[in-house]
Amino acid sequence: MAETTQDLSFMDEAMALALQAQAIGEIPVGAVVVHNGEIVGRGYNQSITLNDPSAHAEMLAIREAGKTLGNYRLLDCTLYVTLEPCPMCAGLLVHSRIKRLVYGAKDEKTGSAGSIMDLTNHVALNHKIEAQQSSRAEQCSAMLSAFFKQRRKEIKALKAEKRANAQD
Repeated sequence: MAETTQDLSFMDEAMALALQAQAIGEIPVGAVVVHNGEIVGRGYNQSITLNDPSAHAEMLAIREAGKTLGNYRLLDCTLYVTLEPCPMCAGLLVHSRIKRLVYGAKDEKTGSAGSIMDLTNHVALNHKIEAQQSSRAEQCSAMLSAFFKQRRKEIKALKAEKRANAQD
């Protein structure tokens, strides 16, 4: 399916949520669930903040969408997320029956919508998801790269400070 201006608008909303994650020290990933042209669920990474390894952007957005729609099945919904889902989140997409996935950056380490595996369209599973990468992929990737570059810089500075304090 060709990407629409509406797709781009919803991906922009997911990117804004990713910035909220970054602002609290989380990996900048944001997600929105859309049903009938309206956002019914929003989420951004909060695993560190909530001490919850399942508090990924997709998980939080899908939980909110289920509550909003009053159903654990999210038929006819699209998930927009700034990073290709991991195996946990891809499994969640299958179980929730998300119809369509639009993701930003590929995840060459844990991506499960085609990068290292494809749980969204696995032959053995009973639900298949229409998945595509957004044209905003480069922007999403740049956001993640900048975050990790900054984090590495901060870690290096902390190590240097510890070494300096140890020598005093």
